[in-house]
Amino acid sequence: MPSGTHRGGPRKRPRKQIVIGRVLPVLVMAVTVVADLLAANEERYDRLLGAAPALAAVTWSVRGTVLIGVVAMALSALLGVTSEDPFFPVIAANMVALALVTVAAAYVSRARLRYERDLREVTAVAEVVQRVVLRPLPPRLGPVDLHLLYVAAAAKARIGGDFYEAVHVPGGVRIMLGDVQGKGLGAVETASVLLGSFRAAVDGAPDLPALADRLEEGLGRYSAWDPDSDAAERFATVVLVEIPDGEAVARLLSCGHPAPLLQHGADVRPVPFSDPSLPVNLSGLLDSGHHVEEVPFVPGDRLLLYTDGVSETRDREGTFYPLEERMRHWVEEPGARVPTLLHDELTAYADHGVDDDVAAVLVVRQP
Repeated sequence: MPSGTHRGGPRKRPRKQIVIGRVLPVLVMAVTVVADLLAANEERYDRLLGAAPALAAVTWSVRGTVLIGVVAMALSALLGVTSEDPFFPVIAANMVALALVTVAAAYVSRARLRYERDLREVTAVAEVVQRVVLRPLPPRLGPVDLHLLYVAAAAKARIGGDFYEAVHVPGGVRIMLGDVQGKGLGAVETASVLLGSFRAAVDGAPDLPALADRLEEGLGRYSAWDPDSDAAERFATVVLVEIPDGEAVARLLSCGHPAPLLQHGADVRPVPFSDPSLPVNLSGLLDSGHHVEEVPFVPGDRLLLYTDGVSETRDREGTFYPLEERMRHWVEEPGARVPTLLHDELTAYADHGVDDDVAAVLVVRQP
């Protein structure tokens, strides 16, 4: 993606693996024939030919698998004649066994092809849903450049409980990054509701507190409309950012979200939130307004928004990933490289791999 990195979802098998899978059945037959011809009469290897159609079922088509099986049967008969085996019962028994293996392999190949076709269709639908729910960020929006890292933790998933959006509104840019409590389809449902609420209100809301209220109201309306929905029981941490076109400042509002990191020159520090709000769908527990923090954000400054999938990644000893320290090492790196560097380091740092959704947006004020 032009705006950064969006990982997750089914991937095609590497071409190298496919080539090896295609060659392996032929190689097995060739090695078996050579070994059988060179071996002493009492040592027989022709029974290994049954492995050829079985291996072909992994990568070959049904017709190709049957062809491999027929060739294996012909080689088995040829080796039997060369060894002067009687047709009944030795050669005939080997032919019947190979025929049964070939039929079973053809069935497996057909089932595999059907599964791969269904997976391609599901993947195509998932890609459309991803473009609708989590659209790629533009590389440049108003006065800022945007660089994205998004990784869904669930196997084969393209969307998780982390979400993001950025919109150029009259007067500036508004950005949202959030993290829904929990995982699975319920978290995706809640994320989609909050994204819809943000997109509906981002142009009309006069300020960030009003926009935060719209998120709360949108999730409340959805829960009332479908009280059995999993979204009614979930909360989400959200950080909202507003970057005016004509002012060298950034305004931020946190609803229980980890504090973004602000880079000015070689200095990297968390944005101080003196009075963060409660997460969305929990604000009713306290009757308090939203507080906006305003920090200098001059040309060349960077602001890293991230979810707890980044900050709470642990190594084997249980130590959290040192994000602030790593950002200090990357102050000279181009902004477009930071998402890739971050993903590579998280993958290497995590003891058992990254097991939570990860989202990060690097906002760079254009010089």
